[in-house]
Amino acid sequence: MNHITVNVDGTTYEHEVEPRLLLADYLRDRLNLTSTRISCDTGSCGACTVDLDGMSVKSCSVLTVQADGGEVTTVRGIALDGAWHPLQRSFHEEHALQCGYCTPGMIMAARDLLRHNPYPSPQEVRHALRGNLCRCTGYQNIVKAVLVAAAAPETDTSEEAQA
Repeated sequence: MNHITVNVDGTTYEHEVEPRLLLADYLRDRLNLTSTRISCDTGSCGACTVDLDGMSVKSCSVLTVQADGGEVTTVRGIALDGAWHPLQRSFHEEHALQCGYCTPGMIMAARDLLRHNPYPSPQEVRHALRGNLCRCTGYQNIVKAVLVAAAAPETDTSEEAQA
């Protein structure tokens, strides 16, 4: 067993974990943060995407011990003072989901895109989300939602705003 300390969505947790415990399982089973989805267990679908120390990762391919001392942000942790993040709002308003299973991972991957490219083209959105699979929507409204969020005046994805 390994002792870890990790900050998840602004709360610090300390636990003893097995060295092989996946971050996705830790978030869901130990912390009961079920917005992080598990689907493929191979890193192929992107449903489990979270931020780890400011970098988008597929939590089913990261060991929890790798997050020791780090900061994890899930889709629940991106809300701004209790209000939906612009991406969460645009996914809702633009009907960018059907079953919703892939939505948390899509939003987190889109957030990473906007952090690095605040004004992407539709092709750049599609390229950035290529590692996130959706079996329901056809992606059109997902791309539209990302572009709408990018245009939102309250969206500040600059490095200075993230600090």
